[in-house]
Amino acid sequence: MKLQLNVPSMACGSCAKTITNAVKSVDQTAKVEADPKTKQVVVETESSETAIREAIKGTGYAVS
Repeated sequence: MKLQLNVPSMACGSCAKTITNAVKSVDQTAKVEADPKTKQVVVETESSETAIREAIKGTGYAVS
């Protein structure tokens, strides 16, 4: 499943890495592209959208 999520508070490469690590904690095989410039996170995963959103929210970032 491919998800495209908006993370408005992602501001830098460090933020992107934190979000990527959070997604990978749910699904190690997920492909994650986090772009601070566009505030977009694209995830290819076998996990549910809810699990991915909760993992990102767990790091303190809002997902819309």
